[in-house]
Amino acid sequence: IRFKLTLTEDTPTIKTYFEDRWADLADYRLLSLESSLSFIASLHERWVILLRSLDRNDLSKEFMHPDSGRVDLARNIGIYAWHGRHHLAHITSLIERMSWK
Repeated sequence: IRFKLTLTEDTPTIKTYFEDRWADLADYRLLSLESSLSFIASLHERWVILLRSLDRNDLSKEFMHPDSGRVDLARNIGIYAWHGRHHLAHITSLIERMSWK
């Protein structure tokens, strides 16, 4: 949503949110892991198409983050890449700890 806002508006101010509270909602608690994995696979498929379409002008567009200030899309891609690897490390560690593989 942040990328699309930034691509379609002039320096939008994005909203922060409490991700941890989302886990308490019914769609997180009641749906299967497979459903979540399917959802994220579809989301990533869309991300790839969108990100590959961006040019230098698009990557220089900025949003205003309440805590971080102005952030351009090029920098935010790096932040999201790190964030994704961070989550993957947690998942991999849990799989190993639980001997699921």
